[in-house]
Amino acid sequence: MIKNYWSKGAKQKKRVIIFLIILLALLFFFRDDYQPALIFVRKFIFIILLCFSLLYLGLRGFRKAVGVGKRIGILFFLSAFFGILYYVGWNLQFYDYMKTYNVFNDLNKIEIHELPLTQNERIQPLRNIFSMANESVGETKDVSLPHLVRVDGNNQWTMAIQPTEKYYWQGLKDNTEEVFSVSSTTPFPRFSSENRISVTFSIGESLKFSRNTYNAVVQRLNPWMLFNYEPSDTYYMKNDKGAWVEVVSLIKWKGFFFPYPSFGGVMVIENGEHDITDYLERITIGKGTYIAPDEMKNHAYLTKQNTLSERVSRLQAESLKFLAGFSDPLPWNMESAVKIPTVPKDQNAQPYVTDFDFSDSKTDAFSGLYHWFGLEPVGNERTSLSYSVFIPADGTDKFYFYDHASKKQGYAGVSAMPLKVKESKKEYDWNSNTPVEFRPYIKNIAGRKRMFFLGTVSTISSDNPEQFDGSATPDLALIDSEYRDVVWINAKKPSTWNEEVYNQLNEAWKTSEGSNLYFEKQKTILEQNKQVLDSIKLISNLDKNQQILDSIKLLSAQDKKLTEIEKLQRKIDSIKENQ
Repeated sequence: MIKNYWSKGAKQKKRVIIFLIILLALLFFFRDDYQPALIFVRKFIFIILLCFSLLYLGLRGFRKAVGVGKRIGILFFLSAFFGILYYVGWNLQFYDYMKTYNVFNDLNKIEIHELPLTQNERIQPLRNIFSMANESVGETKDVSLPHLVRVDGNNQWTMAIQPTEKYYWQGLKDNTEEVFSVSSTTPFPRFSSENRISVTFSIGESLKFSRNTYNAVVQRLNPWMLFNYEPSDTYYMKNDKGAWVEVVSLIKWKGFFFPYPSFGGVMVIENGEHDITDYLERITIGKGTYIAPDEMKNHAYLTKQNTLSERVSRLQAESLKFLAGFSDPLPWNMESAVKIPTVPKDQNAQPYVTDFDFSDSKTDAFSGLYHWFGLEPVGNERTSLSYSVFIPADGTDKFYFYDHASKKQGYAGVSAMPLKVKESKKEYDWNSNTPVEFRPYIKNIAGRKRMFFLGTVSTISSDNPEQFDGSATPDLALIDSEYRDVVWINAKKPSTWNEEVYNQLNEAWKTSEGSNLYFEKQKTILEQNKQVLDSIKLISNLDKNQQILDSIKLLSAQDKKLTEIEKLQRKIDSIKENQ
């Protein structure tokens, strides 16, 4: 058609050239709009090629077939093939099954035989932080979803104060001009003064067109990356120079047969207002500096950091269901098949980003931020803890897991925790309050490592299930996953948590375990000196008592001698009288 139109004359050729130039310009400038379609083709490339090949061969055979029976047979075969493909691939989720199996085969799996300790426990759950941040901004501002990252050596919740998406005009003309950075280890997160950092990002998650984070990152991808990479979570942190940057996690799709997602590095966007030069760069080649996974070790602020997309880590954790073989998750096996437990009421789902100390776990794992998953058996009525999964949050190519089931520890899982908390406080109004986000709490107490789950009681709005109460002093509970007992702890005094746990559970531990090392606080210098003085006094008292005893013994001996003398004297007197 185009060839015939082209051959009609110069006028037609000119129109075709102009049309092609406009088409190429649209493909170039609007690649962020059609990139999701490219990713869709990349994800299902094998299925698409198979379907088109069979459809082409079937239609060609249909046209060449002479008899009506052959044509009906070809149509029946094509209908049956596409029907079975839809039923098996989508209804029975065979495509997801194979994708997850490919993820499992790609993992660098390392089984650990000793649990790491937790450190720098965060007090508030993610949804409480999000609610409190929204309480601190005005009508024309929104707060991005909080992420736990490392800032200046401390674990902080960071989020952008950005123009609201409710009013279109703000997203067109305003910048992101502030970032919240609040401590995760305090029960009193403050969203003012020094925790509200003034920093300008002309590219943001809620901004429009070329200033939108997703659009700017996609525009930066080269043609090959357009088919294989897609932006995911956005984090705010400081770089090695101390400047605030926007770090966008990238997902890379691998494989031809049943492609699967993996960590693809990050795109770093620097802060600052943009001029006309930056505008031209944005609309042509986008903005950001790409850092590949193997190059991240050269940037200190990206190591032991939280940059891994949760979409990737969830699929990696779920793939552990193939640990016993390809067919184990099938309905007639399921000896070790596991799942990620679901949470109700729009709560923060696993993974829970947690700070772990691997220094005494006999592995080469670093101590820092990890995506933690507590995997449970696939049945809804089964709530035991089968595996603990630790995925480095910085995208390091390692996958650590601890097998609770094979060790027959009998620990209760995350799904069992809410009812235990509710049962321990029957006087609560559990219609409006609910325990949320049970993250791990692993400590050395009474002579051994013990695993607890730290949960927070939050109030959820009846009108908006995504609105959580952001109390500065939340009710916290520690649940012993082995003994199933609930210990209510003081959120304001984390240093006393271990002692509170011991005071409540030490008798149960002694009864069950036979021996128990008692919890002792570290004595101060004054207490130690007082103990020494008490010992000296005791010794002094003992010396005095000993002197008294010796005197009593001496007097007793003297009395005995006097008695004997008196007897002898009486005998002498008797002899004298008889003479």
